Amino acid sequence: MSWRSIHFKRSQPSAESKESRAHHIEDVDASTQVSHSTANGHVDPDLLAHYTKYPNRWSRVREWIREPAAEFFGVMILIIFGAGVDCQTQLSKNANVGSMVYGDYLSLNFGWAVGTALGVWVSSGISGGHINPAVTIAFATFRDFPWRKVPTYIFAQLMGGLCGAGIIYANYIHAIDLVEGGRHIRTVPGTAGLFSTYALPYMTSVSAWFDEFLGTAVLLIVVCAINDSRNGPPPPGLVPLVLFILILGIGAALGMQTGYAINPARDLGPRLLTAMVGYGGAVFSFRSQYWLWCPVIAPIVGALVGTFLYDLLFFTGAESILNRPDKHARALHQRAMDTERHPVPAGLNALEMV
Repeated sequence: MSWRSIHFKRSQPSAESKESRAHHIEDVDASTQVSHSTANGHVDPDLLAHYTKYPNRWSRVREWIREPAAEFFGVMILIIFGAGVDCQTQLSKNANVGSMVYGDYLSLNFGWAVGTALGVWVSSGISGGHINPAVTIAFATFRDFPWRKVPTYIFAQLMGGLCGAGIIYANYIHAIDLVEGGRHIRTVPGTAGLFSTYALPYMTSVSAWFDEFLGTAVLLIVVCAINDSRNGPPPPGLVPLVLFILILGIGAALGMQTGYAINPARDLGPRLLTAMVGYGGAVFSFRSQYWLWCPVIAPIVGALVGTFLYDLLFFTGAESILNRPDKHARALHQRAMDTERHPVPAGLNALEMV
């Protein structure tokens, strides 16, 4: 399972506007300094401050890494809650681990929904809160998300999934040892299924692929609606709540058969971790490279189809390639209006930034 989040477009001020604003601030500072000069001719030190986006060297480095870092932490938070609830509910079923079962299937749905909502909350105002390579690829294909950022986003998402799974593995390693029968024993799917998805035995390859395709297509249709300013988007700051409901619903309705990855980073990142900690190559050879065609390729195709259907039938904004002006419109200098929502951070100051 996964989430995925949502890309918000931030309009950047021009260099000219930045320069004029800087001159305005300097002019205001100068006049304020004169009017607030003390009787002995000294100026309040606070009035001499000039505000800058880069107060030190690290702030310039941070400007380059903050978007991929937001995606990294967004996916890591998703996996900490998602894989964490998987481990707690499944491992506690063993009498050697706990005297009672700590949770059920609904607990799993809530855990992944909470992880998605909080992951998007952390990252949406900075990177757009994709936390899902399928979302990133779909928005780069059909919307105006720049392709140059796609490799960095996807790498950060995968590493976030790997590190999140590593944290949960370290936290539950003793319980895993008790269930497996020792530190040297690791089974696939077995406890490997606590971190990545493995279809139920009765599922055919086509059925498993379609299950992941369907879940991700539904996901992107709703994500596109959330991001459409002309289709009743949620109030500022409530996007994570909508995603919580969405992931909870997908898990409750479509989660049983394949584990609802619907996010390549949610599956591949933890799968890499399991291969590294003792599960070996079996996590990749399971059911003829299941890891590739089901939890990776199917969600990407589903995301593309979901976004295409929404843009084809509902979205009227200029951000979509389906709404680019044709030859006649270009001759008349006509174009569709931008209708994608501007950045809507999930934080408490969201209303001030809309």
